[in-house]
Amino acid sequence: MSELPSIGTACGVLQFDPRIGNIPHLRFHWAGRSIEPLYAAPWREEPAVQATSGLSPAERRLAGDFFCAPFAAATDAAVPAHGWTANSPWHVEAHEPHAIRAVLGRDVSGARVVKRLEMAEDAPLLYQEHRIDGGQGVLPVAHHPMLHLAGRGHFFTSPKRAALTFPEVFEPGRSYLAYPARATDIRQMAGAAGETVDLSRWPIGSRNEDFVTLVEAPDAVLGWSAVIREEEDDIVFFLKDPSVLPVTMLWFSNGGRDHAPWNGRVIGVTGVEDGCCPGPAGEAAAAVANPVAAEGVPTGLPLAVGHSHVVRHVLGAVPRPAGWDGISDISITGDRLSISDGAGRRIDLAWRRDFLKGHK
Repeated sequence: MSELPSIGTACGVLQFDPRIGNIPHLRFHWAGRSIEPLYAAPWREEPAVQATSGLSPAERRLAGDFFCAPFAAATDAAVPAHGWTANSPWHVEAHEPHAIRAVLGRDVSGARVVKRLEMAEDAPLLYQEHRIDGGQGVLPVAHHPMLHLAGRGHFFTSPKRAALTFPEVFEPGRSYLAYPARATDIRQMAGAAGETVDLSRWPIGSRNEDFVTLVEAPDAVLGWSAVIREEEDDIVFFLKDPSVLPVTMLWFSNGGRDHAPWNGRVIGVTGVEDGCCPGPAGEAAAAVANPVAAEGVPTGLPLAVGHSHVVRHVLGAVPRPAGWDGISDISITGDRLSISDGAGRRIDLAWRRDFLKGHK
């Protein structure tokens, strides 16, 4: 994949695939370690799969992270799942050593979409920004980073008001969670067999395919998720403005899809997908009553001519310090990002104070 444009600093490097807008490779460098947090499907390099016409471009080239607009199914049946932002070419307009600016080659609901990717020069952070100009309708959006774990993991997050599953299951007979269900504690989610499932301990099941939507707590200022990967001995984390992206969706894919090209070989993958959307219900549900909206948060961006939305997201990773077994908080003060473990210990990183609303 050396032909793909790349950006990098002393703190990390990524490749951007302008054919479909994803990040197939991301590696951070910090404290003497290299960390590669994201998953890339093995069939990306399989000629038979690449020649299959029945797959969307996003599925055919599944990897890393990509921006979905709309998230899930579009109202227009001709638009692939997760929208043209994840399935069609982007034009790179500016390419600096540490940053890329690209424009989507086609409109999304009449809107122009501009992407900026930037690797921090002073911390193991990837800053992403998507600007959506004009358009019409209500557009559900989300990031789609797919985290890979070789073994067990522990999930920590900013306070959530609810965890929801919808009536539809992704793969019949392969669900470990109950559908539909609602919980106010992620450690007490209803399981398919009547048991209680702890969503903070991964994997949540074996050979399963599950999807749960976490809704941010009221009055949240910073939304965050963090995963301690035991085998990799690191901490991978995600940051957002919860007023823009009020939900975090967890997609657990652990060998639960038997059909091609998956063939049961996607193991230990969890999407940690920050968005503004009605969970997996799709674009048609975004503008009407739905279970996520009933929790008191928006489920799509209202588009209008002359109006713009800016969606910002941060992904980072650090080696796990000795003795750390939990994350109690992630906070921002001025130009400092702090990760705390609850025992008085803290990791401090340099931070762009102007990046997320509310932390200027």
